[in-house]
Amino acid sequence: MMVNILFWIFVSAFTLLVPGVMIFFGREFMKNPPSEINPGYGYRTSMSSKNQDTWNFAQKRMGEAWYQAGRVLVVPTAVALLSVLGQDVGTVGMAGMIACGVQLVVMLGSIAATERALRKNFDKNGKRKTETD
Repeated sequence: MMVNILFWIFVSAFTLLVPGVMIFFGREFMKNPPSEINPGYGYRTSMSSKNQDTWNFAQKRMGEAWYQAGRVLVVPTAVALLSVLGQDVGTVGMAGMIACGVQLVVMLGSIAATERALRKNFDKNGKRKTETD
């Protein structure tokens, strides 16, 4: 029984780490986004790196997406993990794996949403679109 509880704590900590990181970095990117285009830190895609305007837009947009998604993911993740408290190792592991899979889909969705917003607001060369475009 003690092994099951310890495993549950381990799985819970690591499963809740993903939304926690999303909340932390999302808030950080909203308030203090990476100011310069760089190869090591920030939301880096070919579209976000076109120029400083696309870079700034993408950092803020991704930050907002991660912050909101992380906040939304915390509750269902915690509920899923609490529902398997005291269960066998296999059940706890499966619940953690499913929660991580859902979190991965949400994270990838935020990338798609950010790229879609970039393409809506900028042309393929990174020039901001006007209302008449």
